[in-house]
Amino acid sequence: MRTERNLTRLDRVFARLDREPERPAHLDVPKMSRHRVALLAGTLVFYMAIVWLVVITSWLVRLDWQVMFFRPYQQWAGIHWFVDYYVVLGQRGPTAVMVSAWLGWRSWRQHTLRPMLTLGASLLLLNITVGAAKLGMGRLGPHYATTIGSNEMGLGGDIFPSGHTANAVVTWGILAYLASTPRARRWLSALSAVVSLGVGMATVYLGTHWLSDVLLGWAAGLLVLLALPWCEPLIARAEAGIFDLRDRWRARSDSPARASLSPVETPVRVKPRTAPQNETAARSPRAPVHLAPGPHTARSERTPLTPAGSRRPPHPDRVARGTAPAARPLTGG
Repeated sequence: MRTERNLTRLDRVFARLDREPERPAHLDVPKMSRHRVALLAGTLVFYMAIVWLVVITSWLVRLDWQVMFFRPYQQWAGIHWFVDYYVVLGQRGPTAVMVSAWLGWRSWRQHTLRPMLTLGASLLLLNITVGAAKLGMGRLGPHYATTIGSNEMGLGGDIFPSGHTANAVVTWGILAYLASTPRARRWLSALSAVVSLGVGMATVYLGTHWLSDVLLGWAAGLLVLLALPWCEPLIARAEAGIFDLRDRWRARSDSPARASLSPVETPVRVKPRTAPQNETAARSPRAPVHLAPGPHTARSERTPLTPAGSRRPPHPDRVARGTAPAARPLTGG
């Protein structure tokens, strides 16, 4: 009796992937809609407001100092070990490796470079914008503050905005940006929001960032994600250029191998040589080479002889073939 194995959910997922050897047709590229433009403009206004409130040493700076003096890492020391591990989700190196491994597998399965190119474009845009803001404002962190109540701006620091927070927003938010279904996009958006919120609060808990640093980091990461549709034409051209370069390289590597093979010559049909008629007539017929010269007798006319050296006695009454034997005399008994 034959029994079939029950397929698990993982088996069904891999079976579905095996049926998708090429890029799925339903993967749409996000466009810069009016809703996205409005959200981008609102986030940019929030970004500029945070910077202005810190520059003028407003109530936000006083709140930064109050949180710093509260020392959350001492108030809730029991979760310090967990926060040390959780904050790694905002570090650029480990998160980029994890996310690029997943997006690289997707690129290989779907035969497209868009996931990897989109991740590279987002990280490049993040490093340029956040790095420029850090170096331009030069704010010192809580552990290196010099004057109580000051904004610590222009002192050569690189803490404003929070790179951990912005990196968490972009790295985990890119999964939602590249999601293939609206349901997956909603779930991944919520997951990336929770992760980035936790990473920002973890840096405040550890005392490595001001609260305003985290607020500006959230805004900086969100600006990068919202501006990604403007980079899609460049990503498409880069993907087409890489594929064209690959095709040319393959054609160039195949051409020497084809040239080394010798061409197959076309067989030439040779006509049989025919002798002239006068030459054929001039030739005299010759005897077969297997016959000795001279007169030949038929085998039946040859006299049987006892071979020399034979042990059989000679038979005088043996007659040649083709002649009637002599009659024997009758003897009385």
